[in-house]
Amino acid sequence: MNKLFAALVMMSSLVLFTGCQSFQYYDPEKPHRGKKSFLNNYDNSPKANVWKWYWERLTKPKVEEPPFDPEILKVDLEYLRNNRTQTSYTWIGHASALLQIDGVNILIDPVFSDRVSPVSFMGPKRLVKLPVKIDELPPIDIVLVSHSHYDHLDLASLKELYKRDSEKTKFLVPLGNKALLEGEGIENVAEFDWWDKSGINGLKLVFTPAQHWSARSLWDHDQTLWGGWFVASKKFKFLYTGDTGYSKDFQDIHERLGSMDLAMIPVGAYEPRWFMKKQHVNPEEAVRIHQDLKAKTSIGVHWGTFRLSDEPMIAPLQEITKARESKNLSAQEFQMLKHGQTLKF
Repeated sequence: MNKLFAALVMMSSLVLFTGCQSFQYYDPEKPHRGKKSFLNNYDNSPKANVWKWYWERLTKPKVEEPPFDPEILKVDLEYLRNNRTQTSYTWIGHASALLQIDGVNILIDPVFSDRVSPVSFMGPKRLVKLPVKIDELPPIDIVLVSHSHYDHLDLASLKELYKRDSEKTKFLVPLGNKALLEGEGIENVAEFDWWDKSGINGLKLVFTPAQHWSARSLWDHDQTLWGGWFVASKKFKFLYTGDTGYSKDFQDIHERLGSMDLAMIPVGAYEPRWFMKKQHVNPEEAVRIHQDLKAKTSIGVHWGTFRLSDEPMIAPLQEITKARESKNLSAQEFQMLKHGQTLKF
């Protein structure tokens, strides 16, 4: 009991001490870098009560879901390893994807672990088998991470990727995450603020704003930045929005960076709306982002792999059809890929 009391006192002291410290990224000339934490551009009103949601999930009667047994395609590994000229996009699952552009292999939010959780024995478990393993991928030039949540920043996967090719692979992360990776022995890490840009392997990369939040524990809420990634060659423009609620950010991105050839937009983890709306778009809002970006093609991600919210696993696939039809979009303009599927441009 004495040890438990001492631990509680230490934790309380840590919280009080942390609260007294000035935010190291505070910048009065950048509104998203507030006095205590990072902020969104357009909506920083209080978030809905997560404990209320947990209570609802425990007390609401369970509703039987439609069956969900998605097809997993066999990845064309020979094509991915030998492709040096064609732009291609392969959906690995959730928000993990491989973008090949101008001979550069870019891995986005790589999560290959079985669970997205701070511990290996509990938390959201992968419900769909991986269509490709890390050791089967072509050599990776760039790894892009959108934010610190466990379903996007998976340290086990990042360490395996670094071990696989420590000299070649560059890791690009939002502001505040570099120390986390370096603490795990990962080098070649660069961190980005919103609108920071870099030229790597002949490509232009820009870290773009989104409406979301960050945390990996009870003590670091919004202490690291979140966002999306823009990647452009001379002939092709790609945007991954990152996790986001709907906001004017995507009109701003279009104004600065132009129309997209391909956009990667989340469509899942959106129910209940009273809780999720500020942080996760639903399919109808995802289509609005597609239109804001004036994208030629969009791909729906962040669905069908882990159970993170209350809608049925198959719901995003069904709801995106309604959202497309309401805006007279074709299935080719806003696509929902199968796990392991590759699009070639």
